[in-house]
Amino acid sequence: MATTTKNPIGCLPRVKHGAKYLAAGFTGGTANLSFCTGDVMAKRIRNQKSNIKIVDARQAERTSSILHFTFSFLILPVVIFLLAASASICASESHGEPAAGGPPPGPWPGTELKLQEIPYRIVYETYRKTNSTDNWELYIVNADGSNPVNLTNTADVNEMYPHASPDGSKICFVADELAGSEKIRNVYYMNIDGTGRKKVAENARQPCWSHDGKTIAYLKGEFQRYTITDYATKGLFFYDLATGKHREHPNKNLHHLYNICWSPDGNWFVATVHGGMGFKHAILAIEANGTGVFDLTNFGVTGCRPDFSSDGKRITWGATDWDLCVADIDFVGKPTVTNVRRVVKCQKDCEVYHSDFSPDGRYIAFSHGPEADEMVGGKAPGWNICIAYIAGADASQPAKWVKVTTDGNQNKEPDWVPTPRKTRG
Repeated sequence: MATTTKNPIGCLPRVKHGAKYLAAGFTGGTANLSFCTGDVMAKRIRNQKSNIKIVDARQAERTSSILHFTFSFLILPVVIFLLAASASICASESHGEPAAGGPPPGPWPGTELKLQEIPYRIVYETYRKTNSTDNWELYIVNADGSNPVNLTNTADVNEMYPHASPDGSKICFVADELAGSEKIRNVYYMNIDGTGRKKVAENARQPCWSHDGKTIAYLKGEFQRYTITDYATKGLFFYDLATGKHREHPNKNLHHLYNICWSPDGNWFVATVHGGMGFKHAILAIEANGTGVFDLTNFGVTGCRPDFSSDGKRITWGATDWDLCVADIDFVGKPTVTNVRRVVKCQKDCEVYHSDFSPDGRYIAFSHGPEADEMVGGKAPGWNICIAYIAGADASQPAKWVKVTTDGNQNKEPDWVPTPRKTRG
């Protein structure tokens, strides 16, 4: 038994499973999902009809008895079955065991991929203690999870959403900080070692780099008041690192975009739109130097958070909360997408998000963990950074994927550092 609930921020509406969603009480026209006994359900019915005099107490008692019977003999067995099934699924996922007749629902053992041979590092956001204070920091690790380094170390500022420059020398990111007594989200960039921090824009979010590393694109906040809602944006802007000047994108109608990604040739953006520009929800291709906007839905590109490969010939994105996809993209004429395929899947009591191509295009890094808030700064206990080997993966042979981090410190938004790490000679 399942109840569909509205999820305006994730990729698609969720279907909640499990005992606590089996009974629904309604208050003021809004669904209040809870697990109820017959007495409580009868009481809610009576309370919600308080404008009607109930003069027959025996009728109410009979109603309660019927509800008790329904719960004990019909609902309770279903509850027990679902709880047992859920426990079985979690156990299977944690050990990376294949589901019957299908690909593994969860991560493979770490030995399945030779992560130590991948020469690139990964930077990501993580929630942990700094000077005894819980906050968001930016960490950088080798692909096998070794040599973790805290790049920010700021107990009074929350740094998130890191993106490495094409030459691997810098990182742009957002920081939630106080301006007087009010919290504000700003865009910054700094050197790859955490030094030389410089503010790009205030009340801004979700930056990305140009192909030559000379410009940072970012979205302005839709409102002055602070929010973590990812699509609360209005306007796409460019910041020139050399001059410090800002300019707005030619299309002044861009709003409710999130997770912009700039193509390696500098001519296109891909992004998600939610409730804006005439779209309910879609992944778009947007001209970087013009006003053209193209919906990729008809090509099977549905969901959110698209990312370009380093050669600009492929994109990856989250098709649902549980599926990551890869496809070929061509910008000759109007944008076209072909060869859509799912490369990662997880069980539905967990989620996968924030896929990012490795510089050589052979892997994707992504976030994985129990159902949580995937937005920038959203709390996601138990989430870790994972890597999938996608070279050769197709619909019949999904990618093997393993965990890079294992501490579950709300590790999200991974981004590959393009330049190989230095090795000792």
